[in-house]
Amino acid sequence: MKIGVADTTFSRVNMGAVAVDELKRHASIAIERSTVPGIKDLPVACKKLFDERRCDLVMALGMPGGKEKDRLCAHEASQGLILCQLMTNRHIIEVFVHEDEAADDSELAWLAEQRTREHAVNAVKLLARPGDLIKEAGSGQRQGFPDAGPARR
Repeated sequence: MKIGVADTTFSRVNMGAVAVDELKRHASIAIERSTVPGIKDLPVACKKLFDERRCDLVMALGMPGGKEKDRLCAHEASQGLILCQLMTNRHIIEVFVHEDEAADDSELAWLAEQRTREHAVNAVKLLARPGDLIKEAGSGQRQGFPDAGPARR
């Protein structure tokens, strides 16, 4: 089993290092890391992690800015990541933290770390323990912020 971690220099938090740390806490697996300039570079980084480094699953980590142009770039990157998943028949766990999700730098750093760690755990579950995800189905899980919980009748 091998998990790839693709992150960016544009991010204001070293999300790649956080992901690697959390992955090592939850599984004894090989990890490959690739860092690219921005989020629109992530799809090809993920494809290369699959094709050239033989990863079984990849985490794509990025931090789009808070402007409308940044939202458009994040959407384009997401479309590329989805296309990469379909081309490779492998999962990419997209972990984007938009700068405007937080009130200040402290909250932004906390959110980036928390969301990255929670998604790293999801990556391990998806690859090594899919039954754990089945047990969590419909439970309103959220990454970074408090879970929403299941809807009640």
